[in-house]
Amino acid sequence: MARPTDKLDEVVRFYRDGVGLPEIGSFSGHAGYDGVMLGLPDASIHLEFTRHVDGSPGAAPSRDNLLVLYIPDRAERMRIAQRLARMGYPEVEPENPYWKGKSVTIADPDGYRVVLFDGTFGARPAP
Repeated sequence: MARPTDKLDEVVRFYRDGVGLPEIGSFSGHAGYDGVMLGLPDASIHLEFTRHVDGSPGAAPSRDNLLVLYIPDRAERMRIAQRLARMGYPEVEPENPYWKGKSVTIADPDGYRVVLFDGTFGARPAP
């Protein structure tokens, strides 16, 4: 997944330092673009965030634009949520009630929402 942002440094801190995704690459000054790639969960799948020298559309189009991360270790999910809250990104009410009670939803610096889901894809969440 790749998307533009006007808040590249804050977005990188959110996903690297808050969520815990490793930075696997970056570039600067490429045809007016700077960018950072973060591994998800390794280099074969990654998020890429770019910034253009003239600015770019950074805000999320709606509160239901989601990146869903399945985290099977409930204690780790809570550590991530607490770390993000300490960084100034508290849990927010999910737009879609499906996510309530089985995940934590947090808005990134651009307003895109990250769902920290309790479990693995296809598995039922723990009670």
